[in-house]
Amino acid sequence: MRRPALRIGLTGGIGSGKSTVARTLVARGAVLVDADAISRAVTAAGGAAIQEIAAQFGDQMITAEGAMDRDRMRQLAFGDPSARRRLESIVHPLVSRETLRQYGQAVDAGSACVVFDVPLLVESGRWRQQLDRVLVVDCSEATQVSRVMARNGWPREAVEKIIAGQASRAQRLSAADLCLHNDGLPLEALDAEVWQLAARFGL
Repeated sequence: MRRPALRIGLTGGIGSGKSTVARTLVARGAVLVDADAISRAVTAAGGAAIQEIAAQFGDQMITAEGAMDRDRMRQLAFGDPSARRRLESIVHPLVSRETLRQYGQAVDAGSACVVFDVPLLVESGRWRQQLDRVLVVDCSEATQVSRVMARNGWPREAVEKIIAGQASRAQRLSAADLCLHNDGLPLEALDAEVWQLAARFGL
């Protein structure tokens, strides 16, 4: 019987550098289960969530290509908590099912460590019991704003609204078993810290 892989939950606010940390862990041999990528897949054209999203929110939330209109839905969800909860009730069960399937594949393949990249791990309240450790990538809100503005070309107000809709730094840190502080850290230094963690994860 195969030994279950170590389950690491990786999270952090937008612009924290979480994706960079995930890539480094994968380079060390971890298997990545990307909840955000799965969420995008189920809301893409032909995705499992599209029919129910159209039924709940109307065809105006579906693009001409048949995908969920992410910009319109983002505006609605961040402005209307009930709409956000309705969307989550559609998408989250589908994401959970696929993450479990991918984890099972990793265990069957003999992987020592599976990293679950979950942007809203703390907010969801349902992930903690499914994980062995929670790794939080942390940085200041000012750093988040500047990184996302530079990366996405979004106005400051849009980035600040997204940050306000996510868990606070304090909430994430209180949920963390391990924390990487990524404020003003050169990429080489961040990589070195992640490699040290990887060794603790059996990688």
